[in-house]
Amino acid sequence: MKPKVIIVMPAYNAEKTLERTIRDIPEGTVDEIIVVDDCSKDRTVEIARKLGLTTIVHEKNTGYGGNQKTCYREALKRGADIVVMIHPDYQYDARLTPYLVGLIEKDVCDFVLGNRIRTRQEALSGGMPPYKYLFNRLLTVLENFWTGQNLGEWHSGLRAYSRKALETIPWELDSDDFVFDQQVLHQAAALGLRMGDIPVAARYFEEASSIGFGRSVVYGLSTLVVMLQVLLHRLGLWRSRLFMPK
Repeated sequence: MKPKVIIVMPAYNAEKTLERTIRDIPEGTVDEIIVVDDCSKDRTVEIARKLGLTTIVHEKNTGYGGNQKTCYREALKRGADIVVMIHPDYQYDARLTPYLVGLIEKDVCDFVLGNRIRTRQEALSGGMPPYKYLFNRLLTVLENFWTGQNLGEWHSGLRAYSRKALETIPWELDSDDFVFDQQVLHQAAALGLRMGDIPVAARYFEEASSIGFGRSVVYGLSTLVVMLQVLLHRLGLWRSRLFMPK
């Protein structure tokens, strides 16, 4: 039986890029697209409804992680077998959706990411700021070593999950901020889920959402805290529900 595939889009002020992102999704690839709007101050909700997308609007801003939690709850409630998370800011190439889905459908992976750093030249020419490239590379090398994984990038926002992954990872306990993404990855690794990635072009431009230098530093330090928590849990010095299956 063909799996039910749902795309979720955590949206905030995406009026300029939402339709472009939707148009790139290959026809017939997914069964439903859900946009969760986190109190945008522009026409994001109006455009999403005009495009015929399932649109959920938060009454108050919940943050990047909080928005994703709503996305996943709704996708699971609607019977998704595979959930693809795509940012509606056109930073990631939605044309790759079938390939992300295929690795899960063929039971190769439980969790697939887009890797924006196939080469240094490609990432930088795509507009990735040099300091982000440096932080990304350093943290990715450390996180692969820490977890025994071999991902090309640990900081991608293009992700696909099997239902099994979302029903195993206790993501409801995670932060509502940007470190949510890193918590989910380290939880997946700690719980033995099969992770993989595919190359995707880096797209940095004015309308694409991106955190600045200060928030990037906080994000990096928060990632190191997550890694320390993983180590303490693994050693039995601090047992946490964050790294236990739900």
